Amino acid sequence: MLIRLAEQADSEAIRRIYNQEVRQSAATFDLVERTPEDQDAWLSERSGAFSVLVAELDNLVVGFAALSPYKERAAYRTTVENSVYVGAGHRGLGIADRLLGALLEVGRTSGFHSVIARIGGGNAASMALHAKHGFTEVGVERQVGRKFGRWQDVVVMQALLE
Repeated sequence: MLIRLAEQADSEAIRRIYNQEVRQSAATFDLVERTPEDQDAWLSERSGAFSVLVAELDNLVVGFAALSPYKERAAYRTTVENSVYVGAGHRGLGIADRLLGALLEVGRTSGFHSVIARIGGGNAASMALHAKHGFTEVGVERQVGRKFGRWQDVVVMQALLE
């Protein structure tokens, strides 16, 4: 497996993985799938410290991870939010683990101090993955989203990069 920076040519593979989550899980609170244009714009906006990493297996992009700004106000600039997604057919292979480890290293070398994970839909696997990488639960946002006809909580986890 190869973990590398995403390229614009990876946009459709990333969109495929992400849109599956939009349709089938509460890992994202998006309700509408990304169009190719939306995905191209999302990827184009990320460079430098906010780059996207992809996991490639047998020349196929099977997962991706990204750091995004946490809040717009200047005092938050050393805190970022992370996202990790793996295609349904490739889960359980350690891909998310490798992606998150590499993403946290990007955060460290980019000078970030804090990483926030906002985990929706009671995703125990994602909570365990983040805990493995030093994240601790700092709160639960109760019923902050509505997806699949029911209220969804978000577990907030945080890691300090030192």
